Amino acid sequence: MSHVASAFVPLKIAVLTVSDTRTEETDSSGQYLVGALTEAGHQLAEKAIIKDDKYQLRALVSRWIASPEVQVVLITGGTGFTGRDTTPEAIGPLFDSHIDGFGELFRHITYQELGTSTVQSRALGGLANRTAIFCLPGSTGACRTGWTGILAEQLDARHKPCNFVQHLVGA
Repeated sequence: MSHVASAFVPLKIAVLTVSDTRTEETDSSGQYLVGALTEAGHQLAEKAIIKDDKYQLRALVSRWIASPEVQVVLITGGTGFTGRDTTPEAIGPLFDSHIDGFGELFRHITYQELGTSTVQSRALGGLANRTAIFCLPGSTGACRTGWTGILAEQLDARHKPCNFVQHLVGA
């Protein structure tokens, strides 16, 4: 029995921007992700902007992980090395399993675009309670790279030989 769907399966995706300064008007990264996911045929479950505080991040993402209305969480921001960047520390402990290949592939693609600056990327992904969570850097370019280079295919049930949809929808 094949686990690969032959038809597109729209997913319910939440978008979170982690920033101490961005507003809905200035959140170009979050706006990009919302546009990309809806253009692909997915549904926006919720969108939020939250300050870079690891406990607030954990609380919101934990609520989304527990919700049957959210199958994917896309997080932009907070993955750098400044004192305020806490997304990996906040979100990593919530994973039931880490998707190591997401961060590795993101850095590989980014290396082709930006060279060695990619070593400062702490992009990461994981699964928790049948919810996929992907943490991207805060720039719009990084979100575009993550979406077009990885997520658009991996969140599409038609992508073969494998994708994440089978892990996110009913067994």
